Amino acid sequence: MIRRTTWRARLLSVATGPLILYGCATSTGVLETDAPRGAIAAQPGRRGLVIAAPHSTSDVRTADIAADLGRRTGFGVVIATGVVVEPDTRARTDRRSRVNRPTEGVPGRPPSEEVAIDCAREVDDAYEARVREVARGPLEFLAEIHGNNHRDDAGPIEIATVGIDRELAFRLRALLEVIRDAHLRGYAEAPRLDVRIEPADALRSAASGATRCGILRAPERALHIELPTAARTEWREVYTAILADFLVQAAGYDPGR
Repeated sequence: MIRRTTWRARLLSVATGPLILYGCATSTGVLETDAPRGAIAAQPGRRGLVIAAPHSTSDVRTADIAADLGRRTGFGVVIATGVVVEPDTRARTDRRSRVNRPTEGVPGRPPSEEVAIDCAREVDDAYEARVREVARGPLEFLAEIHGNNHRDDAGPIEIATVGIDRELAFRLRALLEVIRDAHLRGYAEAPRLDVRIEPADALRSAASGATRCGILRAPERALHIELPTAARTEWREVYTAILADFLVQAAGYDPGR
Protein backbone atom coordinates (compact mmCIF):
# COMPACT_ATOMS: atom_id res chain seq x y z
CA MET A 1 0.00 0.00 0.00
CA ILE A 2 1.26 3.52 -0.81
CA ARG A 3 1.15 5.82 2.19
CA ARG A 4 -0.84 9.03 1.75
CA THR A 5 2.24 11.23 1.95
CA THR A 6 3.94 9.20 -0.80
CA TRP A 7 0.81 9.23 -2.98
CA ARG A 8 0.51 13.00 -2.68
CA ALA A 9 4.22 13.54 -3.35
CA ARG A 10 3.98 11.45 -6.53
CA LEU A 11 0.92 13.40 -7.66
CA LEU A 12 2.59 16.78 -7.17
CA SER A 13 5.97 15.84 -8.62
CA VAL A 14 5.62 13.33 -11.45
CA ALA A 15 1.94 13.11 -12.40
CA THR A 16 1.41 13.48 -16.14
CA GLY A 17 3.82 16.35 -16.73
CA PRO A 18 2.70 19.30 -14.56
CA LEU A 19 2.39 22.58 -16.42
CA ILE A 20 4.77 25.31 -15.25
CA LEU A 21 3.26 28.77 -14.94
CA TYR A 22 5.21 31.95 -14.20
CA GLY A 23 3.71 35.26 -15.13
CA CYS A 24 2.34 34.56 -18.60
CA ALA A 25 4.98 32.03 -19.66
CA THR A 26 4.05 28.37 -19.93
CA SER A 27 6.05 25.18 -20.51
CA THR A 28 6.10 21.62 -19.27
CA GLY A 29 8.18 20.10 -16.52
CA VAL A 30 8.30 19.11 -12.86
CA LEU A 31 8.11 21.49 -9.91
CA GLU A 32 8.13 21.10 -6.14
CA THR A 33 4.96 22.22 -4.36
CA ASP A 34 6.60 25.32 -2.83
CA ALA A 35 7.94 26.64 -6.14
CA PRO A 36 7.06 30.37 -6.35
CA ARG A 37 6.22 30.24 -10.07
CA GLY A 38 3.51 27.63 -9.60
CA ALA A 39 2.41 24.35 -11.13
CA ILE A 40 -0.68 22.44 -12.15
CA ALA A 41 -0.34 18.75 -11.30
CA ALA A 42 -2.75 16.04 -12.34
CA GLN A 43 -3.53 12.38 -11.75
CA PRO A 44 -6.09 10.54 -13.92
CA GLY A 45 -8.75 8.45 -12.23
CA ARG A 46 -12.28 7.27 -12.93
CA ARG A 47 -13.57 8.65 -16.21
CA GLY A 48 -15.62 11.82 -16.00
CA LEU A 49 -15.05 12.34 -12.25
CA VAL A 50 -12.56 14.97 -11.05
CA ILE A 51 -11.55 16.52 -7.72
CA ALA A 52 -9.59 19.77 -7.93
CA ALA A 53 -7.84 22.25 -5.63
CA PRO A 54 -7.30 25.43 -7.68
CA HIS A 55 -6.11 27.61 -4.78
CA SER A 56 -3.96 25.16 -2.85
CA THR A 57 -1.39 27.79 -1.83
CA SER A 58 -3.77 30.36 -0.34
CA ASP A 59 -6.42 27.81 0.74
CA VAL A 60 -4.30 26.02 3.32
CA ARG A 61 -4.16 22.18 3.18
CA THR A 62 -6.57 21.89 0.26
CA ALA A 63 -3.85 20.18 -1.80
CA ASP A 64 -3.52 17.50 0.89
CA ILE A 65 -7.28 17.09 1.05
CA ALA A 66 -7.72 16.85 -2.74
CA ALA A 67 -4.90 14.32 -3.07
CA ASP A 68 -6.25 12.23 -0.20
CA LEU A 69 -9.77 12.39 -1.64
CA GLY A 70 -8.44 11.15 -4.95
CA ARG A 71 -6.77 8.21 -3.23
CA ARG A 72 -9.93 7.36 -1.32
CA THR A 73 -12.43 7.77 -4.18
CA GLY A 74 -10.44 6.83 -7.27
CA PHE A 75 -11.50 10.11 -8.94
CA GLY A 76 -9.03 12.08 -11.04
CA VAL A 77 -7.21 14.92 -9.27
CA VAL A 78 -5.96 18.35 -10.39
CA ILE A 79 -3.98 20.60 -8.02
CA ALA A 80 -2.78 24.14 -8.80
CA THR A 81 0.00 25.45 -6.58
CA GLY A 82 1.60 28.87 -6.18
CA VAL A 83 0.29 30.54 -9.34
CA VAL A 84 1.50 34.11 -8.76
CA VAL A 85 1.05 37.08 -11.07
CA GLU A 86 3.10 39.46 -8.91
CA PRO A 87 4.97 38.17 -5.82
CA ASP A 88 4.73 39.69 -2.34
CA THR A 89 6.59 42.92 -1.61
CA ARG A 90 6.86 44.99 1.55
CA ALA A 91 4.25 47.34 0.13
CA ARG A 92 1.57 44.85 -0.90
CA THR A 93 0.32 41.25 -0.79
CA ASP A 94 0.91 39.14 -3.87
CA ARG A 95 -1.61 39.01 -6.69
CA ARG A 96 -2.59 35.56 -7.89
CA SER A 97 -4.46 34.19 -10.83
CA ARG A 98 -7.81 32.90 -9.59
CA VAL A 99 -7.05 29.78 -11.71
CA ASN A 100 -10.65 28.52 -12.04
CA ARG A 101 -11.74 31.72 -13.80
CA PRO A 102 -9.89 34.23 -16.06
CA THR A 103 -9.21 36.89 -13.42
CA GLU A 104 -6.54 37.81 -10.90
CA GLY A 105 -6.77 39.24 -7.40
CA VAL A 106 -5.43 39.21 -3.86
CA PRO A 107 -6.26 36.13 -1.74
CA GLY A 108 -8.97 36.92 0.80
CA ARG A 109 -10.30 39.95 -1.08
CA PRO A 110 -13.85 39.95 -2.56
CA PRO A 111 -14.51 38.85 -6.17
CA SER A 112 -15.66 42.39 -7.03
CA GLU A 113 -12.00 43.48 -6.83
CA GLU A 114 -10.78 40.88 -9.34
CA VAL A 115 -9.53 41.98 -12.75
CA ALA A 116 -9.66 40.07 -16.05
CA ILE A 117 -6.25 40.04 -17.74
CA ASP A 118 -4.67 37.98 -20.52
CA CYS A 119 -2.23 36.30 -18.16
CA ALA A 120 -5.02 35.09 -15.87
CA ARG A 121 -6.92 33.79 -18.90
CA GLU A 122 -3.89 31.70 -19.91
CA VAL A 123 -3.77 30.17 -16.45
CA ASP A 124 -7.53 29.54 -16.49
CA ASP A 125 -7.27 27.91 -19.92
CA ALA A 126 -4.40 25.70 -18.71
CA TYR A 127 -6.33 24.65 -15.59
CA GLU A 128 -9.47 23.82 -17.55
CA ALA A 129 -7.41 21.86 -20.07
CA ARG A 130 -5.91 19.79 -17.25
CA VAL A 131 -9.33 19.10 -15.73
CA ARG A 132 -10.70 17.98 -19.09
CA GLU A 133 -7.60 15.90 -19.76
CA VAL A 134 -7.93 14.12 -16.42
CA ALA A 135 -11.65 13.49 -17.06
CA ARG A 136 -10.67 11.48 -20.17
CA GLY A 137 -13.98 12.21 -21.82
CA PRO A 138 -17.11 14.21 -20.90
CA LEU A 139 -16.71 16.00 -17.56
CA GLU A 140 -19.64 14.52 -15.66
CA PHE A 141 -18.78 15.57 -12.10
CA LEU A 142 -16.32 18.12 -10.68
CA ALA A 143 -15.73 18.77 -6.98
CA GLU A 144 -13.53 21.78 -6.22
CA ILE A 145 -12.02 22.00 -2.74
CA HIS A 146 -11.60 25.48 -1.29
CA GLY A 147 -10.90 27.03 2.10
CA ASN A 148 -12.49 30.15 3.51
CA ASN A 149 -10.83 32.80 5.66
CA HIS A 150 -13.79 33.64 7.86
CA ARG A 151 -13.11 34.25 11.54
CA ASP A 152 -15.37 31.42 12.64
CA ASP A 153 -12.87 28.56 12.32
CA ALA A 154 -15.62 25.99 12.92
CA GLY A 155 -18.18 27.66 10.65
CA PRO A 156 -20.32 25.76 8.16
CA ILE A 157 -19.26 23.74 5.16
CA GLU A 158 -20.71 25.67 2.22
CA ILE A 159 -21.31 24.04 -1.15
CA ALA A 160 -22.19 26.03 -4.26
CA THR A 161 -23.58 23.84 -7.03
CA VAL A 162 -24.07 23.39 -10.76
CA GLY A 163 -26.71 21.07 -12.23
CA ILE A 164 -28.49 20.56 -8.90
CA ASP A 165 -32.02 21.72 -8.17
CA ARG A 166 -33.50 22.64 -4.80
CA GLU A 167 -34.94 19.18 -4.07
CA LEU A 168 -31.67 17.43 -4.85
CA ALA A 169 -29.78 19.99 -2.74
CA PHE A 170 -31.95 19.08 0.26
CA ARG A 171 -31.24 15.40 -0.33
CA LEU A 172 -27.50 15.95 -0.67
CA ARG A 173 -27.43 18.05 2.49
CA ALA A 174 -29.21 15.28 4.39
CA LEU A 175 -26.80 12.72 2.94
CA LEU A 176 -23.73 14.70 4.03
CA GLU A 177 -25.18 15.23 7.51
CA VAL A 178 -25.83 11.50 7.94
CA ILE A 179 -22.30 10.64 6.80
CA ARG A 180 -20.83 13.35 9.06
CA ASP A 181 -22.68 12.11 12.12
CA ALA A 182 -21.68 8.50 11.46
CA HIS A 183 -17.99 9.40 11.26
CA LEU A 184 -18.04 11.75 14.25
CA ARG A 185 -19.34 9.07 16.63
CA GLY A 186 -15.73 8.08 17.22
CA TYR A 187 -14.51 11.68 17.67
CA ALA A 188 -16.21 13.20 20.70
CA GLU A 189 -14.15 16.41 20.57
CA ALA A 190 -14.52 17.05 16.84
CA PRO A 191 -16.77 19.96 15.83
CA ARG A 192 -20.08 19.02 14.21
CA LEU A 193 -19.84 21.43 11.30
CA ASP A 194 -23.11 22.62 9.81
CA VAL A 195 -23.78 22.00 6.11
CA ARG A 196 -25.20 24.50 3.64
CA ILE A 197 -25.88 23.60 0.00
CA GLU A 198 -27.38 25.85 -2.65
CA PRO A 199 -30.04 26.27 -3.88
CA ALA A 200 -31.53 24.89 -0.65
CA ASP A 201 -29.48 27.35 1.44
CA ALA A 202 -28.09 30.86 1.07
CA LEU A 203 -24.27 30.94 0.97
CA ARG A 204 -21.64 33.54 1.75
CA SER A 205 -19.66 32.39 -1.30
CA ALA A 206 -21.76 31.34 -4.29
CA ALA A 207 -18.83 30.84 -6.74
CA SER A 208 -20.57 33.12 -9.23
CA GLY A 209 -17.39 34.00 -11.12
CA ALA A 210 -16.34 30.39 -11.77
CA THR A 211 -19.92 29.52 -12.70
CA ARG A 212 -20.36 32.45 -15.08
CA CYS A 213 -17.04 32.41 -16.97
CA GLY A 214 -14.84 29.74 -15.39
CA ILE A 215 -14.53 25.99 -15.05
CA LEU A 216 -17.87 25.48 -13.28
CA ARG A 217 -19.74 26.19 -16.50
CA ALA A 218 -18.26 23.00 -18.00
CA PRO A 219 -19.40 19.93 -15.98
CA GLU A 220 -22.83 18.34 -15.99
CA ARG A 221 -22.80 18.52 -12.18
CA ALA A 222 -20.39 20.37 -9.90
CA LEU A 223 -19.80 21.04 -6.21
CA HIS A 224 -17.74 24.06 -5.11
CA ILE A 225 -16.90 23.09 -1.52
CA GLU A 226 -15.75 25.78 0.95
CA LEU A 227 -14.21 24.26 4.07
CA PRO A 228 -13.68 26.20 7.31
CA THR A 229 -10.30 26.09 9.02
CA ALA A 230 -11.24 23.33 11.48
CA ALA A 231 -12.01 20.92 8.61
CA ARG A 232 -8.65 21.65 6.95
CA THR A 233 -6.31 21.60 9.95
CA GLU A 234 -6.92 19.91 13.31
CA TRP A 235 -9.83 17.75 12.08
CA ARG A 236 -8.68 17.32 8.49
CA GLU A 237 -8.43 13.52 8.61
CA VAL A 238 -11.97 12.87 9.77
CA TYR A 239 -13.54 15.50 7.52
CA THR A 240 -11.59 14.21 4.51
CA ALA A 241 -13.03 10.76 5.21
CA ILE A 242 -16.51 12.31 5.48
CA LEU A 243 -16.11 14.12 2.16
CA ALA A 244 -14.77 11.01 0.42
CA ASP A 245 -17.84 8.98 1.36
CA PHE A 246 -20.11 11.86 0.40
CA LEU A 247 -18.50 12.52 -3.00
CA VAL A 248 -18.66 8.89 -4.07
CA GLN A 249 -22.41 8.84 -3.36
CA ALA A 250 -23.09 12.36 -4.67
CA ALA A 251 -21.34 11.66 -7.98
CA GLY A 252 -23.46 8.57 -8.59
CA TYR A 253 -26.68 9.90 -7.13
CA ASP A 254 -29.70 9.36 -9.33
CA PRO A 255 -32.66 11.45 -8.05
CA GLY A 256 -35.02 9.34 -10.16
CA ARG A 257 -34.42 6.21 -8.11
